[in-house]
Amino acid sequence: MIIYRHIESPVGPLLLAADNNALRLIEFHTPRHPYPRGVDWQEGDNAVLQVTATQLNEYFAGVRQDFDLPLGPQGTEFQRQVWHTLAAIPYGQTISYSEMARRVGKPTATRAVGAANGRNPIPIVLPCHRVIGADGSLTGFGGGLPTKQYLLQLEGALPSDDLFG
Repeated sequence: MIIYRHIESPVGPLLLAADNNALRLIEFHTPRHPYPRGVDWQEGDNAVLQVTATQLNEYFAGVRQDFDLPLGPQGTEFQRQVWHTLAAIPYGQTISYSEMARRVGKPTATRAVGAANGRNPIPIVLPCHRVIGADGSLTGFGGGLPTKQYLLQLEGALPSDDLFG
């Protein structure tokens, strides 16, 4: 049984979904790749969702840099390898897709890494927003480029647009 709930955030409403053991999904309001819902989905709350909501609120408030959550992303072995590698990118830092490919041991698989990154079912917690183009450009993000920019600015990886901040 997958339990889901919605929370408000500075990047818009987020859907959180988990079973009783692990977080399965964080989905933006208008996801690029919507996660399939089954008959075993039920709106509600559980301990995993409660701690996820708390930690996300702390992250957006600028008081949490690392998440301590049980994760259960569903994907291929390669996708899970990429997502595991995302978790090792430190708060406030970025890497390129080519560096990400090198870190997963497939230096010529930049496009495959980008595709796996784009299918990350647990963004923010598995920080796919920290992967950028080799030229420093903000490329592709399931929550949209303004959200990616916001998250990187929140973490101090990009300068603020506010001239008076």
